Amino acid sequence: MRVITIAGNIGKDATFKTTQRGDKLCSFPVAAEDGYGDQKTTLWFDVTRWGNGADKLADMLVKGTKVTVIGTLSTREHDGKTYLQVRADHVKLQGERQQSRGNGGNNAPRNESSAAGGYDDGLDDDSIPFLRSDGVF
Repeated sequence: MRVITIAGNIGKDATFKTTQRGDKLCSFPVAAEDGYGDQKTTLWFDVTRWGNGADKLADMLVKGTKVTVIGTLSTREHDGKTYLQVRADHVKLQGERQQSRGNGGNNAPRNESSAAGGYDDGLDDDSIPFLRSDGVF
């Protein structure tokens, strides 16, 4: 297994889907810079977060949002190109958060549960034995 940590920016608004089996997922691209100076390039990662809270996470992840993602790295080939894919175990919003798509344009914070940038998946903290206090999911 290849575990990776990515810090970068959301490239376009995240999408939420429910599979035919009822599994929930949120998918979004993350752009991360690699190298420095004249050698600097941008790597694109296709990130997917599965499970409860994926719908709320998708609402929070709009283009330009800074995130840190920890997950499992894989690749896929299509038309001669290699695509980097990450199955996210943890997603953390960084710095100033962008406007949520779901709050009707008002400037209130999207998530009052964590000024550091986590998200509220609607679960009771007592029912989550692995919940971390640092806002990482």
